[in-house]
Amino acid sequence: MTVDIRVVRAGQMYRYYLRETVVGDGRRPARTPLRVAQEQAGVPVGRWMGRGLAALGLTPGEEVTESQLRNLFGERGRHPDADRIEADRLAQGDSPKKAFKAGALGRRVMVTGVDFVFRPQPTIYLLWALGDEETRRVIEAAHERAIERVLEWIEDEVAVIRYGKDGIYRVRPPGGLVAARFRHYEARSGRPLLHDHLLLSVKGQRLDGKWGSIHTTALHENTVAASALYNELVAAEVCEALGLATEPRTVTPGRRPVMEIAGVPHELIRWTSRRSDQIAACLAELEHEYVTAVDDDGELKFLPVVSERARAKLNQIAAKMTRPPKPKARPLAQLRTEWKESAIRTTKVAADVINSLLEHARAAAAAIRDRVAAVVDVALAAVDVTATVFVMNEGGRFHRRHLLAEARRHLALVLRGRRRDPGLDEEIVAAAISTHCLDISEPTTVRGLESGYRLYTARWDLADIPARPRPPTAASGPDRQPPADPGEPAAPRPPGQDAGEREIPRIPLQYDRAVLAGAVVREKLRTTATATAVRGRAYDVVAHQQAAMPEQLLAPEPADPEHDDQEQEPGRREALDLTAVRALRESRTDVEALDLTAERLRHLQDAFTEAADRARVTMDRYAGQDDADAVRPVRQDDQRTYHSQQRDPRQGPQAGPGH
Repeated sequence: MTVDIRVVRAGQMYRYYLRETVVGDGRRPARTPLRVAQEQAGVPVGRWMGRGLAALGLTPGEEVTESQLRNLFGERGRHPDADRIEADRLAQGDSPKKAFKAGALGRRVMVTGVDFVFRPQPTIYLLWALGDEETRRVIEAAHERAIERVLEWIEDEVAVIRYGKDGIYRVRPPGGLVAARFRHYEARSGRPLLHDHLLLSVKGQRLDGKWGSIHTTALHENTVAASALYNELVAAEVCEALGLATEPRTVTPGRRPVMEIAGVPHELIRWTSRRSDQIAACLAELEHEYVTAVDDDGELKFLPVVSERARAKLNQIAAKMTRPPKPKARPLAQLRTEWKESAIRTTKVAADVINSLLEHARAAAAAIRDRVAAVVDVALAAVDVTATVFVMNEGGRFHRRHLLAEARRHLALVLRGRRRDPGLDEEIVAAAISTHCLDISEPTTVRGLESGYRLYTARWDLADIPARPRPPTAASGPDRQPPADPGEPAAPRPPGQDAGEREIPRIPLQYDRAVLAGAVVREKLRTTATATAVRGRAYDVVAHQQAAMPEQLLAPEPADPEHDDQEQEPGRREALDLTAVRALRESRTDVEALDLTAERLRHLQDAFTEAADRARVTMDRYAGQDDADAVRPVRQDDQRTYHSQQRDPRQGPQAGPGH
């Protein structure tokens, strides 16, 4: 993700932000005023953002002062100008207690805000670091506008104020939120990394004028969707302003491809990823310790394979263990000169390519625009989004926010840096929920009644989606090495091989299965006679897949384009074009890491039996529900509140009123 989130608490954590984060991650000298420290570090001053500034008497873009930061984030949520307000009240004759209360924003809290870190894709900040001044200004402007749009989406669709006993009432902050933005230019490794810290206050004003606290859990839950929206917006604006295009690049085999600016050499991305190499080396050692760790009785503590969740935890530990000290901050002009010299000197990229990086990216974009049309088929996008979300979530259960994040990723993949119509992501989500999702919610709380927390699963027969591997078996002794296949018993270690020399087995990642699931369901909809009842007319599969995978097409063009809206003959099933599939495997696309073979495609019907059984049980259980009971994707009123005594008519008398 390119958007990270961290809670800000009053006390030591706030002092850390005031000492380092607000001055470009440098070390702020003691007793140095904030403005002076920022000038010495060569970073711009902080700026206020958010619609909630009007209620505080502040203006968007106004400079953030140290006293304002201390009051809002360090003094447990006071008015940024609480010192002035308190002095005015004392001058008017109010008691110190009343004067202090006048500068408060509701109750005092310990969690005073959250820190959102926004950073564009590596190829974008490489163009920012190595390009000319005009390119730098365009990218910074796109970066700022994308942050503003994401903040507006959070204000309108995500943030809620909880109040009442146990927070049983929820309301959107009608006046918006308040945030302070601080810009940084480099990473800890000294390499370029354009990123902004957005310190978002948890304080929000309700309709009655009282101040409450934003529910931070909702912010954490929607961080992935916020990251997908930011990536889409910043890439679209940069590509439109500079004449560029994006392409999918596989960074880790089996993981989701990353959309990067076409024409920027991958060697330059490697040049910026010194920290990644250090973390990867440390992670390999931690994984070996993980699969070989034993307890006091000599038994293995963990499973002899590294799951995706365990690997994520180990990766966090590796990042902390290899974290270098922060470099001394320097002016941006000096940094840009040093970065270009270092890139020319230490990478294998030719100097003329680095000096004319924008021209090379424009040439690559022209080739992509010539062969890839901006085609978004909402119906087919709904298939891909639902299949991916179903496979990527454990147990095949998901919420609306998962569909929204995947819809935004899908649009970024299909449009290749072009702008999209507003609300297109919401349209895809609505189509996915109404056509391909089954509501399996059984709410027993007020929270479960909200549209954002409805629980869904897929509607189709899922017997043809690739299966998850069987649970791994433990190694039986010190001479048994972890199995290469998580479902196989541990194999004996070859003679003379040290324990650290063998490859650490990992549970296969899920994205390759998600891609296959979308292809299988899409093929079924394309070839069955019931498809026309779902789509109204024949899907434009060719245009859809050309946009998503331009090098090869999985489906042939219709024989008679003038009659492509006619129903297909019952019983007629066209096989996947295996020649195109084999060529697709060799092409540079978002599925270049998949082993798509004819054998694997023929055995899709025999896979995923466990998930299919669970899905059939769920569908049988809810098949008798009346269609009128199905939840439609209707947006809740922003100002609607929920009380614990309001029950869903489907709830029984045992439903609890708690939150």
